[in-house]
Amino acid sequence: MRSVTAIFAQQRLVQLIRRTPCDIISLKLFCTQATQNHDSLSRRIERLPKGESVGAAFCSWMRDGLPVHGVDVFHAVNRLRKLNMNKRALQVMEWVIRERPYRPKELDYSYLVEFTTKLHGISHGEKLFSRIPVEFQNELLYNNLVIACLDKGVIKLSLEYMKKMRELGFLISHLVFNRLIILHSSPGRRKMIPKLLTQMKADKVTPHVSTYNILMKIEANEHNLENLVKFFSRMKVAQVAPNEISYCILAIAHAVARLYTATEAYVEAVEKSITGNNWSTLDVLLMLYGYLGNQKELERVWATIRELPSVRSKSYMLAIEAFGRIGQLNQAEELWLEMESTKGLKSVEQFNSMMSVYCKHGFIGKAAKLYKNMKASGCKPNAITYRQLALGCLKSGMAEQGLKTLDLGLRLTISKRVRNSIPWLETTLSIVEIFAEKGDMGNVERLFEEFHKSKYCRYTFVYNTLIKAYVKAKIYDPNLLKRMILGGARPDAETYSLLKIAEQFRT
Repeated sequence: MRSVTAIFAQQRLVQLIRRTPCDIISLKLFCTQATQNHDSLSRRIERLPKGESVGAAFCSWMRDGLPVHGVDVFHAVNRLRKLNMNKRALQVMEWVIRERPYRPKELDYSYLVEFTTKLHGISHGEKLFSRIPVEFQNELLYNNLVIACLDKGVIKLSLEYMKKMRELGFLISHLVFNRLIILHSSPGRRKMIPKLLTQMKADKVTPHVSTYNILMKIEANEHNLENLVKFFSRMKVAQVAPNEISYCILAIAHAVARLYTATEAYVEAVEKSITGNNWSTLDVLLMLYGYLGNQKELERVWATIRELPSVRSKSYMLAIEAFGRIGQLNQAEELWLEMESTKGLKSVEQFNSMMSVYCKHGFIGKAAKLYKNMKASGCKPNAITYRQLALGCLKSGMAEQGLKTLDLGLRLTISKRVRNSIPWLETTLSIVEIFAEKGDMGNVERLFEEFHKSKYCRYTFVYNTLIKAYVKAKIYDPNLLKRMILGGARPDAETYSLLKIAEQFRT
């Protein structure tokens, strides 16, 4: 079980923030060629044995009669950043500055400052910055220094450098503001975001599509569709073209809200805007076609993923969950066995993907067997595992065992990221729906508190489940409608029908 946030916030948005402006056309062409070329400088650096100097990779490259160009280093450093191999990236830049296979440019010094700050701290980064030739202490270098400070969470110093940039007449990159917005995305700091957008406008910084994507993702995480759509409208007014990430955010948000007609429209937009075989977008399409119950398209996307040079374990897990969501249990089991044979079962997340399928459909016998295999393989069950097993028990009519399993999971430490993840919330809602049918108000209210904390209760269907529980329990609460509206949900026809029935129990 994985959160949608992890797919976008951790991977794609970080890449957008760290990308450095340069000669885009030539570098894109080079990166395409380098990807196709199995033997590249980047690959040699990545595959160096631990403890061996990066100089060995450069020397072997040059011994083969191949010159070291700036684009070689650009590609290598960005690959190392993506792989979180920051120490090796710093070693590459130190070698380039020391050995000078070509005349270092501002981009090289910019990388050197970035990775020095990452590994040795801001003070070392500032000292290095002061020693860089004056002609290179320009806009690009200042922007990267500010971003490096923001990566460390040091906002005050970053703002001071931004002030100095204004004094020097340097333009501030939209990437700086992107990072500031992300750092202010927590509930306690979110009120600063409008001020940051105002400052962005004052600094004549045009919002990039990545800026709007971040703003939309923040609203999607808050389950605030109204504000999400407002930012999308502002993007169109500003004549900023949405990309595949924009449409993925919109499609997922509407799928979670069970607005499937709108979801279909945004999925179509994703298909039209997708650039090549982008694995992250293909993974999102797996989820979306699972939500829509579109088996034909789900099979098509999975076939595309299988044609990629390497299929990741995460893609297998998403495919298993998607086929399970549409009731294709046999297909999900086939993928599980394929993942076991090709990737091996090394994590609890892999087991949880198949566990979610069995428990969603009430196959508690198969889930119990999988649980035993999980423990036998050395993977420790987590809170997600027990939440799924609790659902499986309740679906199978094992109410007492279900409650025990639910309580067992609640004793474990559960991170905020997991509590706010869509799979966790949807599994919890399925459990609440079973309790609601029985009129078990104690357990309904106990779990409903999780929806309040995550803002998941902003969806009308979530609050209708609570009202249904009151109806089944034959309890009248005059404050239900007020509670629903204050919780951010809008009553619909079902809401008023349930409230009308509940009035019969007024004493």
